Amino acid sequence: MIKVTIDDIQIEVEDGTTIMNAARKVGGKIVPPAMCYYSSLKGSGGKCRACLVKVAQGSAKDPRPMPKLVASCVTLAQDGMVVQNITSPDVLEMRKGIVEMLLVNHPLDCPICDQAGECDLQNFAFDHGLQRTRSEFPRREFDIIDIGPHIKLHMTRCILCYRCTMVADQLTEERVHGILWRGEASEISTYIQKAVENDFSGNMIDVCPVGALTDRHFRFRNRVWYLNPMNAHRDCKTCSGKVVLWMRGEEIYRVTGRKDEYGEVKDFICNECRWDCYNLGDWIVEGPREMEKWSVITANKYSDETVELPDELYSKLDNEKWNEFEGVT
Repeated sequence: MIKVTIDDIQIEVEDGTTIMNAARKVGGKIVPPAMCYYSSLKGSGGKCRACLVKVAQGSAKDPRPMPKLVASCVTLAQDGMVVQNITSPDVLEMRKGIVEMLLVNHPLDCPICDQAGECDLQNFAFDHGLQRTRSEFPRREFDIIDIGPHIKLHMTRCILCYRCTMVADQLTEERVHGILWRGEASEISTYIQKAVENDFSGNMIDVCPVGALTDRHFRFRNRVWYLNPMNAHRDCKTCSGKVVLWMRGEEIYRVTGRKDEYGEVKDFICNECRWDCYNLGDWIVEGPREMEKWSVITANKYSDETVELPDELYSKLDNEKWNEFEGVT
């Protein structure tokens, strides 16, 4: 075991742990943001640069600071290492630049994007973004295409995190899509528009941090904050069968994998569970999905106390209307 200090908080972790995972053991605001790193995907990380941190002391044996900011998702922690994340002005200033770079080509179409409300880039830009862009050049644009019967690709929104290609490499027998071309012309595409039809292709949607890969069945049907996420499972021969049902009343609008607090799916699900089981009778519903309090998905759903309304307002409300106010904070 080694001892690492991150933002003045000392933690003991196993040797071989990255700075990112060491910070996740502490949790809270000291955890660096991640747009490309995905703990369950081998080889992920080191591409988006969003998780750069400052190493003020390399180790107990070599206390010299590292001359440049390092990617916390691929840098191993050392015994006696001192790391600065939110306590470093250089790191916070750098993240403003990373957000600005990602938004140079990413369109600000959140009002019509299906990923709105659960978008990692949206959260990243809210925390560290500037109010305006300094770029005077037109954004790159691509046609919206179907890469199979279930998935629509908005390449214009893609930030080239490589997660979807890693899912295809590690969960399927044959990958038919990848990165074409170089530089600003780089794009995710299939081999001569070949369809992506393997049994686990839907997981590309779950791992995408932006709205580049969207579910054609859920597309434009509803907003996530109007739906109730419910944990559910079924007996599936292909995958774990553990999912989240996004429901309105008793109607299932979409099915996704279960994500942890860092937006990562641990148990990937098959396409049969995702797209072939939209009847409530197909599932054993476990109960409401617990969401982070800051998430817009929790709006008007999850609260520890009820709102106090004035007596004069309460007298004007019938029982049905009053029920709508219960739980609102």
